[in-house]
Amino acid sequence: MSVNIELVKEISLNYRGMVNETIVIDHVFIDSRNEVVNGLFIPIVGERFDGHSFIKDALKKGAVASLWEEGKSLPEDLDKNFPIFYVKDTLKALEDLAKKYLQLVAPKVIGVTGSNGKTSTKDLIDAVLSTTFKTHKTAGNYNNHIGLPLTILAMPNDCEVAILEMGMNHFGEISFLSKIAEPNLAIITNIGESHIEQLGSREGISKAKLEIVDGLRKDGILIIDGDEPLLNFTQNFKILKCGYDDHNDFQITNVGQTADETNFMINDKHTFKLRLLGKHNIKNSTYAIAVGKYLGLNEHTIQIGLASCVLTGMRMEKKQGVNGSTIINDAYNSSPTSMKAAIETIKQLENFNKRILVLGDMYELGKDEEMLHRSVADAISTPITHVFTIGELGKWIAEALLEQNNDKIEISSYKHKDELKENLLPLLDHGSIVLIKASRGMKLETIAKDLYS
Repeated sequence: MSVNIELVKEISLNYRGMVNETIVIDHVFIDSRNEVVNGLFIPIVGERFDGHSFIKDALKKGAVASLWEEGKSLPEDLDKNFPIFYVKDTLKALEDLAKKYLQLVAPKVIGVTGSNGKTSTKDLIDAVLSTTFKTHKTAGNYNNHIGLPLTILAMPNDCEVAILEMGMNHFGEISFLSKIAEPNLAIITNIGESHIEQLGSREGISKAKLEIVDGLRKDGILIIDGDEPLLNFTQNFKILKCGYDDHNDFQITNVGQTADETNFMINDKHTFKLRLLGKHNIKNSTYAIAVGKYLGLNEHTIQIGLASCVLTGMRMEKKQGVNGSTIINDAYNSSPTSMKAAIETIKQLENFNKRILVLGDMYELGKDEEMLHRSVADAISTPITHVFTIGELGKWIAEALLEQNNDKIEISSYKHKDELKENLLPLLDHGSIVLIKASRGMKLETIAKDLYS
């Protein structure tokens, strides 16, 4: 990327130092520990820190200019020629700069939100569209009020399609992000239980996710999970529905899965293949298919993109385990909906005589957290053979299973990961598949790594 210095002038009140058109800004950064070349430093003020305190560190790391909150004192020994652009609020200035840069580059913008599957859907869309266009996507989980502007400002000048993930914890956040991005296409992957503690109900979650239309352009299109009743509504813009039910515009049919490949059809006409597991990833890929078709790609090109997709780590990530076993690391995050979907995937895979679940705590579920954990047991039945739970909340899954009195499944609960691994390892052989899933805070990837061959 290269942000024109004139854009920085536009969002500033005034400036000092050697400011001229020869200043080149190749990076915008907020962390003074990051090494950059030709960087614009934006000091953010947080509850426990003030980025203005680190201006000299940023200078050493490659800053060639900085924004600065009006009224704050500059270090006395700061080079008088160093360009400083004064603004009322550095966070607001970051957002304004991102919006102006986005308008200047003018790519097609695709906004992606949802309770689960945002990152996977973003990766799938990028894989499909990068066959034809110069794309740019959200890195990692840079999907909030700071991450989204930084993602935009990292976009190459020749970007043709920007794929922007939008996350949230509270009402109003998606609306705010959507108004910065002004998407041509907006996608709601699903409505789950994530952040139900803050939003009160799945209806509240649906309302919050639908805020993505607040910045949708007048000729924009909303793409939704057509199987979700909470998204059954009418608006003044075009809506495309994706899913398994027969009323969907992109209906998924004829699904087949192995441990190595998933294949399915859209509207009984076109066959697609994925190197990914899970019916939820089929639906995520359908959003990518819908976007590809909207932007003029044919089915062959879309398939090439889907086949090349590699998801961001710890999302149904398949690895070979010890003694020839198969490990599915889905430990990045979890909700009851996504946990049940992952369990269904393990149940459907053939040629495994031991299907083992390692399930942990799920956070931010509010007052119904026990009921929601216990509801996961409804998805657990043969051919699942073993269930290991870990954590104070995860044990509710085991308790609900034991109450069902299914003596065909071996069930055990643990407080400590080492004890769990000690009892799990002897079960692993070429006929074993293990699913590992919990909320991010449980860090169950530490278990997964010890099971890899």
